[in-house]
Amino acid sequence: MRMIVRGARLLHTEGLSDVEVAEDGRIARVVPYDDQKEPPATGVLIEAHGGLLTAPFVEPHIHLDTALTAGEPRPNASGTLWEGIACWSERKRTLTREDVIARAERVLRWQAAHGVLHVRTHCDVTDPGLTALDALLEVRDRVREFMTLQIVAFPQEGIVSFPGGEALLRAAVARGADVVGAIPHFEDTREDGVASLGIAFAVAEEHGLRVDAHCDEIDDEQSRFVEVLAALALRTGLRERATASHTTAMGSYGGAYSFKLQRLLSRSGINLVSNPFANLNLQGRFDDYPKRRGLTQVKEMLAAGVNVAFGHDDVMDPWNALGTANPLQTALVGLYAAQLTGADEIPMAFEMVTGRAARVLGLTEAEYGIAEGAPASFVLLPAETPAEAVRRQVRPRYVVARGTVLAETPPAPTRLNWPGEPPSEVDFRRS
Repeated sequence: MRMIVRGARLLHTEGLSDVEVAEDGRIARVVPYDDQKEPPATGVLIEAHGGLLTAPFVEPHIHLDTALTAGEPRPNASGTLWEGIACWSERKRTLTREDVIARAERVLRWQAAHGVLHVRTHCDVTDPGLTALDALLEVRDRVREFMTLQIVAFPQEGIVSFPGGEALLRAAVARGADVVGAIPHFEDTREDGVASLGIAFAVAEEHGLRVDAHCDEIDDEQSRFVEVLAALALRTGLRERATASHTTAMGSYGGAYSFKLQRLLSRSGINLVSNPFANLNLQGRFDDYPKRRGLTQVKEMLAAGVNVAFGHDDVMDPWNALGTANPLQTALVGLYAAQLTGADEIPMAFEMVTGRAARVLGLTEAEYGIAEGAPASFVLLPAETPAEAVRRQVRPRYVVARGTVLAETPPAPTRLNWPGEPPSEVDFRRS
């Protein structure tokens, strides 16, 4: 055996388990843990001590091309989405291949340390040189042996309204982008927005690709492009291969329209990605009080059977000057923002950065999960349940990618010198 993880707690499995990894980097066996059994004399041994072993975290929405550019060339003083786009429009004029590669790889290392091994990044293709795209295509090749990196051809400044937008989108796909993007609410008119989605779906159909559109990322209750996206997903048969990201306008829709929309989205099979950091930060900026929360209808769409995932989105860029790309932070902020605080809802937030996010990327059971024959890619967390992992914001003890330890974090207990008592350690466990 190449590796064995002993005494791990698996989701939906009674008791503890051993996970054995074959020399080819795939899971050979998953068997009940026997503490009387001697561990093998060869291979890597990981003692889980009852920790939670889970499939890797999945990032369904991030912008690696803009990451780590906060304050360049100037800060986003208003904090709005629109000034952020203006700041980035200035910054991207100075992009170089080396610049993008260095920043993207730095954030990917952060993600790997957090246990994220599957990533979908959006890449601005409203740049005549497609500099960022070429850089990210190289990064994708560099990490393909241990991480999945999907690249969305994202027309930040529009497909129809930006000069040459459609040609650039098609050029990006021809160069190797994995997913077709759109931004209908940013187009000049409603008609342009509808047309842009039609183009995106047509390009996706021509090349057998998925669609992931920034959709209705605005507080305007009249912005209703998600219904167009869902209808196109139905008519083209793309269905679960289509994703609407953000959809923050949904937080402003009235009850009657929301009810109708829930039925359509459920029938269409599309995915929604909510990005709580960006959405809470950027939306509601034009409101007095009451001030909107800026989030899509997470609970309602989950109840309607729609697949909803949480994404981190921006990392130290013109739209969010903070962040470390930590999916457990995303889950924690997301569950509070969406009020997923019921006992049966908190684990859902964990699922929205793991299994539900994997569905957005289209990962199959053969590619994702802890099962015999699957790639031995998993994360060992020092927690017994998903809810505990989210509450205590634990750091992965081990991150394993295809049978190789990619990252490990030694335990770092806090020593407490409580007056009148011997020194003790604080681990923030309930008991």
